[in-house]
Amino acid sequence: DTPIGRFLSSRGPGVQQIAVNVSDIEKKIVELRSMGARMIPGYDEPVTGSDGKRIAFVHPSSCGGVLIELVEFSK
Repeated sequence: DTPIGRFLSSRGPGVQQIAVNVSDIEKKIVELRSMGARMIPGYDEPVTGSDGKRIAFVHPSSCGGVLIELVEFSK
């Protein structure tokens, strides 16, 4: 009964999420949005994720059904 469990139940095995290292997360968000990508609501701006890394999520509808996590490892 988790988000990933529900994903697997409805869609079967496959890629649910991919994390991508970016050097300037704000710039990457602007670039992706200018290309028509949607961000997950609440992630229009970077937030602090695991280990203090700045993260944002690109909506799966903009990425062939796969959730893309942008991760800025250092700034």
